[in-house]
Amino acid sequence: MILLEGVSKRFESYERRGVLRRDRRVVTAVSGMSFEVGAGEFVGYLGPNGAGKSTTIKMLTGILSASEGRVRVVGVDPARRRTELARRIGVVFGQRTTLWWDLPLRDSFELIRHLYKVDRGRFRRRLGELTELLELGGFLGTPVRQLSLGQRMRGDLAAALLHSPELLVLDEPTIGLDVVSKAAVRGFLGRINAEEGTTVLLTTHDLGDIERLCRRVMVIDHGRLAFDGTLDELRATAPADRTLVVDFASEGGVAPEGVRVIRREGPRMYLAIPPEVSAAAVVAEVAAAHDVVDIALREPDIEDVVTRLYGRGAAAPA
Repeated sequence: MILLEGVSKRFESYERRGVLRRDRRVVTAVSGMSFEVGAGEFVGYLGPNGAGKSTTIKMLTGILSASEGRVRVVGVDPARRRTELARRIGVVFGQRTTLWWDLPLRDSFELIRHLYKVDRGRFRRRLGELTELLELGGFLGTPVRQLSLGQRMRGDLAAALLHSPELLVLDEPTIGLDVVSKAAVRGFLGRINAEEGTTVLLTTHDLGDIERLCRRVMVIDHGRLAFDGTLDELRATAPADRTLVVDFASEGGVAPEGVRVIRREGPRMYLAIPPEVSAAAVVAEVAAAHDVVDIALREPDIEDVVTRLYGRGAAAPA
């Protein structure tokens, strides 16, 4: 579905020096990027602000051309064949809508049908499916400007999928959504990937999206691919502390040697277990030394792992 081979993107700017002189400045946003995404994959694409995520997405969708290297999306060159590409992919930018602000949601969908030249019968069937899956029925007649953020995002997702694209590119699709709306969007995305085989590339700062949806993660830093693999492999690459929550029968529990106390809440104690320390050994030691009511081990959040990866300065391809 996606192929990048040695792709770089440079931007030029000029700064005035005196009346007649200008200095040329070249900024490399993406450098030597290479990866493939196969049909049916659900891939998370992570990186801090300025890492090159948005530049990559713009090259994949034909908005920008690569300075060097080869880019292919659903088998075509995005920059040269944008019209054909648009008919085969769907794109959702969380901070920008593709819907018509003053029109009812239903009318926006009708205009999109004409833009993509979708047969009326096929359009009706597809809209019926999306209306049910995304629960759009209650606000199809509402002008887009009157929709809540969660409703508008569901409308944008439906608009991107009306023409049944092979690939869905999502840029921050859950930004600003409440917990209920996030759960609805995540459930829908997981379903279309599993049931329809739609390939999904997801960029997000909400790492909860990544943990719940993505089987594969790519991390970009300073324009280079820092990691490409599964979540478990990412955790192994940049291991972070695990958290052991212990409920003692009474206050005054003591932490084993080599384990840090994060905080205490009465008889409850939170312990940080370093990656090199066996969690099983810590649990056994705590249970043997104290009267324990309950105990639970929490794996590190993916956010902690990614932060640790950045902190190591891992900018070379994995």
